[in-house]
Amino acid sequence: MKYLFLILASFLTLASEAQKKQQVKDFFEIRVYEYRTADQQKLIDQFLADALIPYLHKKGIGKIGTFTAMSNDTAKAKKIYVLIPYKSLNEIPRINKAMFADKEVARNGADYLNATSEAPAYDRISSILLEGFRLATTLTPPSLTSSIEEKVYELRSYESASEIKYWKKVEMFNEGGEIPLFARLGFNAVFYAEVVSGPSMPNLMYMTSFENMSENKKHWDSFISDPAWKKLLSMKEYDNTVSKNTIVLLKATRYSEY
Repeated sequence: MKYLFLILASFLTLASEAQKKQQVKDFFEIRVYEYRTADQQKLIDQFLADALIPYLHKKGIGKIGTFTAMSNDTAKAKKIYVLIPYKSLNEIPRINKAMFADKEVARNGADYLNATSEAPAYDRISSILLEGFRLATTLTPPSLTSSIEEKVYELRSYESASEIKYWKKVEMFNEGGEIPLFARLGFNAVFYAEVVSGPSMPNLMYMTSFENMSENKKHWDSFISDPAWKKLLSMKEYDNTVSKNTIVLLKATRYSEY
């Protein structure tokens, strides 16, 4: 009887640990730096490459993606996107507050940190907090072989008219099968995520990646014509789940780890 109890206790412990592992999902942040001038871009790039990214690695943060919008060349308000992974919500404020007391950050990021109102390092920073989908829980750096100038990263945000519509769209990606459809067609997804906090809620976001713009178009053409997508699109339960679709095409910076 004693041995039976021990076996049962061990089984329950293992089952509990397995359940915990299944429930682990990444939290990550998309931090957007808005700026207008080449001098600002230089300050932001230097701070990210020499101060912020080394600091975050020192704190146990994994690979960090940094991207610029392809529209930056013609846009008046230009943007740099930083993708930062976390393992828990608790570490986000702790890590970011501690950064300003770090001596290496103070030294390597001095020009950025000491920028004045007359010559600011940026116009504004915005932040979007995300949680990985239940069937795509973590970030996945893509395996692309083309040059940094050719690679394309596509960031999409799907807004919904109501929370109910939003959750149906999340379901469409998960149980509906949109995630495996993207995988089968080779979209090299970096993440699929629920927006926990951001300016356009309720919305979900995801990022796919391609060797070049030609491959981007080719993949979307195959997606639109795929029978599995046509079947999903015809299902009444998923009608009008997206009220606004925002697409941003990105390219990696020279110091990006993606």
